[in-house]
Amino acid sequence: MTPPSRKALVPFVSVQHMMNLVLHIGVEQVLRDLAVEIEADFLRWEQFDKTPRVASHSDVGVIELMPTADADLYGFKYVNGHPKNMKEGLQTVTAFGLLADVHTGYPVLLSEMTLLTALRTAAMSALAARHLAPENATTMAVIGNGAQSEFQCLAFKAVCGITTVRLYDIDAGATEKCARNLVGHGLTVIPCTTPEQALEGAQIITTVTADKKNQTILTDNMVGSGVHINAIGGDCPGKTELHADILRRSTIFVEYPPQTRIEGEIQQLPADHPVVELWQVMASQTKGRTSTAEITLFDSVGFAIEDFSALRYIRDRIKGTPYYVDLDMLADPDDPRDLFGMLHRSA
Repeated sequence: MTPPSRKALVPFVSVQHMMNLVLHIGVEQVLRDLAVEIEADFLRWEQFDKTPRVASHSDVGVIELMPTADADLYGFKYVNGHPKNMKEGLQTVTAFGLLADVHTGYPVLLSEMTLLTALRTAAMSALAARHLAPENATTMAVIGNGAQSEFQCLAFKAVCGITTVRLYDIDAGATEKCARNLVGHGLTVIPCTTPEQALEGAQIITTVTADKKNQTILTDNMVGSGVHINAIGGDCPGKTELHADILRRSTIFVEYPPQTRIEGEIQQLPADHPVVELWQVMASQTKGRTSTAEITLFDSVGFAIEDFSALRYIRDRIKGTPYYVDLDMLADPDDPRDLFGMLHRSA
């Protein structure tokens, strides 16, 4: 059998590879690196093909494809969101992604993205807060202490300098898990028994719940002036976390309006409600926070360019390391017209 040519081999990063790579670099350093990569791509926002993610909804969850491309690379992520999975001992979110060479169409990377999505989501949250949160903020409340919570806490520490996190979840076991996992990471961790207690003294509020329904995790009277809200959990139609009155009091920042108006907290508002595109803040085309009393709200749903940035980062970081294997996944005959002949010669 003829061995595959090197140009037909595709680097593959497995879950174990990803864990080893992240631990080798350091979780907080990866979060800082991803924030840098995402911001660099947001600063060239207009160079990307952009489209809302392609979603297939069911009664129990959603399966999505998230594509984007620049002049050289195409990327997509496959991702699901099934809140009921947790009761069955399964992950709510799983994902994998691919990068390809625009000029040849050949894949150049295949990677797990369940862990990578958690990391890039947290990095994106902290990056947005660096532009929008109150100056010198030190304390964050985290409402919802599931699989994403520790990543959020460490990202805000690494990127924004947060020193204290106040945790609350309707499941006390989730809060206990999060607090336990954060031991030794240089944060003051305060488990709370009510959401109101978690909000005490917090300049940043992160909501990161999973149920696929319209919820009111924060009511209007819970949110005082001057805070930054990092709303992550509302990320598909019919799934929100904040009372609409909070949105009306806030300056709202989004990734890509055509997607966020369908999936984000702002699906509760009229289609013409004003929002600010975050890339424009990063590019100094418009202002972020304008006063100490202002409530800023990052209505985060996740966008394909963030995944593109994360995949590109992984592609570059695995070079010369043992943290990947080559997959023989592309048929590549010596004569590109003779695929049939390659098949018969393989015997």
